Amino acid sequence: MANSSKYNEATVRVYHGYGHTHNLIVFGHVLTRKPKTRHNYTNNVFSNTIYLFRLFLVKPIEAAHVQLHWRDQILDSRTEADGFFKFEWKSDTEVDAGWHAVIIKYLDALGDIVGTGEGKIFVPHSTQYAFISDIDDTVLISHSSTIGKRLRVLFGNNPRTRKAFSDVVRYYELLAGSHTTPGLPNPFFYVSSSEWNLYEDLNEFFNHNGLPKGIFLLNQIKRWFQLLKTGKTKHEGKLLRVVRILDAFPRQKFILLGDNSQSDPAIYTTIATKYPDRIFAVYIRNVFAKNEPETKEFLDSLVKLGVFTCLFKNNYDAIQHSKAIGLIESG
Repeated sequence: MANSSKYNEATVRVYHGYGHTHNLIVFGHVLTRKPKTRHNYTNNVFSNTIYLFRLFLVKPIEAAHVQLHWRDQILDSRTEADGFFKFEWKSDTEVDAGWHAVIIKYLDALGDIVGTGEGKIFVPHSTQYAFISDIDDTVLISHSSTIGKRLRVLFGNNPRTRKAFSDVVRYYELLAGSHTTPGLPNPFFYVSSSEWNLYEDLNEFFNHNGLPKGIFLLNQIKRWFQLLKTGKTKHEGKLLRVVRILDAFPRQKFILLGDNSQSDPAIYTTIATKYPDRIFAVYIRNVFAKNEPETKEFLDSLVKLGVFTCLFKNNYDAIQHSKAIGLIESG
């Protein structure tokens, strides 16, 4: 490991983690270049292009020594080739439901602290349901199936002017608050093909629109020369991220929400086939007409497993279906 002067601009990014007393998980990146922070929200294509380019102008630090500080516990690990780190551990003390702070430190070869980042871990309440949702073309209008349209939307807008689907905020609010009490919302996990480079922008979009706060699980970080390939990921990567969530919460039933612009129907069918007793319902937004016949075949196979399914174009229909199956309380 080189001396600390080489990494005097190191940034430790810590993303929201999750778990319970016996299985806590948190992850992040160590980078030599600090990602650009957005201060101005403009629709100027040139300004947004420069901003996005700078989000991908990062340099990961491989094999960096990272140290987790959780209450009285300290754990050590190393980053992967793309600067990514992940800690998974059992807490020595009981962890109440809610959000809890965690500190990650980056140390050089001499043991000196080069960078520090703070994140939060979410421990869900013992609610009836948990929700796993895609983002692009499920919540956020992204045109993922057409690279040209996707890039125009990405470059021509900012997180506060990007468009959410009509009534999606209302729908997700109803899901978060159903069969629970105020202040104890059902947990949401947002699993997306978007890269970790876009983490802050996605957080801003969700906060600005009032969508339920949740855990983001995104795609592998990309460099500047991969910018035009944003949003592209392998089928197996997203599937594994969803499976890890189910394995972390073995007592909860899940609802999966996605769209048919890419591989959500296939991924969710694979998961529900493996965990038929854990998946209560699967919702697929019908945004790509060409894929509709295949999507219906996937959903028909899930019905045979006893899983509720809904193929919908607008959230009003999804809301009515959720009320009909008791997922959302009528009233």
